Amino acid sequence: MMNRKRRQFKSRIFVWVCRGVTAAMISVLFILLFHVGQEGIGWLDKQFLDNFPSRFPEKAGIKSALWGSVWLIGMTAMFSIPLGVASAVYLEEYAPRKAWVRAIEINIGNLAGMPSILYGLLGLAIFVRFMGLKDSLWSGSLTLSLLALPVIVIASQGAIRAVPREIREGAYALGVRRWQVVFGHVLPCALPGIMTGVILALSRSMGETAPLIMIGALSYVAFLPETPMDPFTALPVQIFNWAARPQADFHGLAAAGILVLLALLLTLNAGAVFIREKLQRYKP
Repeated sequence: MMNRKRRQFKSRIFVWVCRGVTAAMISVLFILLFHVGQEGIGWLDKQFLDNFPSRFPEKAGIKSALWGSVWLIGMTAMFSIPLGVASAVYLEEYAPRKAWVRAIEINIGNLAGMPSILYGLLGLAIFVRFMGLKDSLWSGSLTLSLLALPVIVIASQGAIRAVPREIREGAYALGVRRWQVVFGHVLPCALPGIMTGVILALSRSMGETAPLIMIGALSYVAFLPETPMDPFTALPVQIFNWAARPQADFHGLAAAGILVLLALLLTLNAGAVFIREKLQRYKP
């Protein structure tokens, strides 16, 4: 009886410690958001969204960085989502259960935890110098695709693995081919989980600064990119540039840029969550 009460007491203590840590982290987050909002809300207006960067804070805007981020995240999604989902399908549905497959899966897991600066160095060596893409949108999007791919592959594998085996066996019993089972039954059931991985990967990619700086993303761009070979800047790079300046006005501009980046991230996540909720209604 005493042992049971002791275990229950320890369990309650552990729960309250977890609640306290969670409350502390949320409090810190709200304090940071309040500080950023207080600093940046005064700079956030139509002119800020329509103007290009300037050395004069009252004339500076975020137009080129905003559209550069839109270009980057669109091209990153175009590369990383098909490759990531296709890799997960192969590893889960077609690859033999051998040691080399297990080694690949372990390495993919390790890549998901690699510091982003290493992806920047890889992008600099391969896309900028070896392939000659220079500081273009191609280099930026391909580098961010390398960053997003491991997360998408791991999340997609987990979602595909969670599909009940009975769905596959029922389809095979009706004489359906493997590719028809995968595309007609397994993937539709796994899409909500896949979308979760896509949301996490693209959100992380959109907020990264180090890889873009390594491949030569510009901090001052007074034009909008029109083709994938154009130079570019992005919201994280522009925010970093403003935050590094000593003038207080530029710190306010950086805070306003953070608010725009948060709004873009929340819009992307809300759209992806809406699609995921719609897909969860699928019944095979």
